[in-house]
Amino acid sequence: MASSQQQRPVSSGSDGGDLQIDERKRKRMLSNRESARRSRMRKQKQIEDLTEESGRLQIENDHVAKRIKATEEAYVEMEAANNVIRAQTMELAERLRFLNSVIDVAEDANDFSVEMAMIPDPLLKPWFIPHYYSASNDMLLR
Repeated sequence: MASSQQQRPVSSGSDGGDLQIDERKRKRMLSNRESARRSRMRKQKQIEDLTEESGRLQIENDHVAKRIKATEEAYVEMEAANNVIRAQTMELAERLRFLNSVIDVAEDANDFSVEMAMIPDPLLKPWFIPHYYSASNDMLLR
């Protein structure tokens, strides 16, 4: 049987050249393997970084969602309080209109207008209250 391997022609210069070519192929192959290993490591590091960032962003998103929910709840409470105050304001305004109409009716019935500023009140200005001094027995004896 014939050998399946191909025989190279033997020449004095080609053996040294083949060895150099084989050595360059081997170095290139090792370099390519190392480059592929570095590329895989970079990709793995990138995946780890993105996974870590995704986790951080998820936590931050949860915090933001909780703050939004708390703000919405505070808004609803504030809106309810404002509605109560608006209703009270309307009730008080209606009561004031009613009381003013009662005063108007009373003034019309009596044809008498009472102005509060003209009524003197000595208790509001105690320095205007007249003081009466009486002579005591001790003062007269001296």
